[in-house]
Amino acid sequence: MQTYDYIVVGAGSAGAAVAHRLSADARNKVLLLEAGAPSHPWSRIPVGYARLLTNPAANWLYASEPEANTNGRKLPVPRGKLLGGSSAINGLAFVRGQAQDFDTWAQMGNHGWSYEHVLPFFKRMESYEGGGDDTFRGRGGPIRVTNPQPADTLFATIIEAAAQVGIQHNPDYNGARQDGIAMSQATIAAGQRMSTARCYLDPIRKRENLHIETGALTEQLLLEGNRCTGVRYSVGGQPQEARAAREVVVSAGAINSPQLLELSGIGQPERLQGLGIEVRHALPGVGENLRDHYAPRTRWAIGKKGITFNDRARGLGLVGQAIRYALFQPSLLNMVGAPMRAFVRSREGLEAPDLLLGWVPMLTEPGPKGPRLSRQSGMTCYAHPMRPESRGHIHVTSADARRPPAINFNFLSSPIDAELTIRAVRIARSVMTAPAMAPLQISEIGPGTALTTDDEILDWVKRVAETTYHPVGTCKMGSDAMAVVDSQLRVHGIAGLRVADASIMPTLTSGNTNAPSIMIGEKAADMVLNAAA
Repeated sequence: MQTYDYIVVGAGSAGAAVAHRLSADARNKVLLLEAGAPSHPWSRIPVGYARLLTNPAANWLYASEPEANTNGRKLPVPRGKLLGGSSAINGLAFVRGQAQDFDTWAQMGNHGWSYEHVLPFFKRMESYEGGGDDTFRGRGGPIRVTNPQPADTLFATIIEAAAQVGIQHNPDYNGARQDGIAMSQATIAAGQRMSTARCYLDPIRKRENLHIETGALTEQLLLEGNRCTGVRYSVGGQPQEARAAREVVVSAGAINSPQLLELSGIGQPERLQGLGIEVRHALPGVGENLRDHYAPRTRWAIGKKGITFNDRARGLGLVGQAIRYALFQPSLLNMVGAPMRAFVRSREGLEAPDLLLGWVPMLTEPGPKGPRLSRQSGMTCYAHPMRPESRGHIHVTSADARRPPAINFNFLSSPIDAELTIRAVRIARSVMTAPAMAPLQISEIGPGTALTTDDEILDWVKRVAETTYHPVGTCKMGSDAMAVVDSQLRVHGIAGLRVADASIMPTLTSGNTNAPSIMIGEKAADMVLNAAA
């Protein structure tokens, strides 16, 4: 058994940042454990996410339990299983969220998490290459962030159409205000994915005080009384243990972090006892408060040829896209999952946007190795509320760490979520049918023009919607009875143990969750180092 100062479980969006900052001081001996592989060939190419969404070599391939509001469907819940975690397989959009998100966390009693307090960490983590205001943007951080221009005819047309229905162009939604439509800022630079593996871990591989262990499945936290003293994990089926002289930081993500706590006897006593897990510490909030974005994808046929990737990337067109990629020009191969997005308000009088629309310039269909281009020319526009109130839960079903937990989203259980989803679909329709879109010869495929009432749209949502892969909240930060960690991310009642990843979010942020997760890792490392000073 080896002893380290710090052990970090999970080398994903947050964990890689934690390990990077903790090991910057040569006096700190750090162990970083990752259950997955060191890398995957498709990860570096941005469009590789299409090959990784269903690939067990880089993905946990979780699925939710069937629910009435998913029409009995099991929804895919992809999570990265390699260095960089989900930052190595995601759609590459870079969205911080809005100031209101973090101010809400602070108003819930989480001191130090207001926008004013988290902004320095957002700035520290990024090297933003899109201009903007230095008050809000960072220039020298590990993560390179780019801001494409809407040069493509299709995107320029959508911006014009959005303006016709009152949605104005915003050149920097991660700046002073989020409102408006824009090209998606991206963790892409020089045609390659900027995952946390690439940006936080690759530059520090030779640090002698950092040991990165891949293929290491963490099975249990080691507890002595009310203190966490290390971890038990396996590599190639061989059990191993490591001790932490100072702290263990769990950064395994919104699915695996509550799973690890429960496997270690931290959680709801009756649930754990029923699975034969010894109860070490009662903490009823573990695995609760699960939230995600439940998003229907509206689908649109486009009659004008040569506009979408369904026309431009088929046959020899794909060769042309590869050549453009090699020449560092805009291409299907270096495209964000949803290259354009709009942050809009469901009604007048709101302080900030509460709905998100995202555009994908093609139609896809399921393929044997992931999504593939449809023969029909068209595009997709997903639409959903950004801060849903519906809450589900994640819990282990076995004492075996290799068995996936049960994921219950409980989507649309809060009536306001259904109401806002319908409103988001109607706004998407208004943009796609605005006068500026007429030259593209647009026609609606889904929901379809025959579905007009709220009940008809909602029924369609239940039949087709999926998540946008943003699970959060299952180790909620707070001081109430259902909180798992405090505002310093310390697990309530257990010394020497913190959780630092999307699971600590009390509520969902307004948009994609990769950027906030990295920020959480940065802020957690700062807290750990300050505690040791």
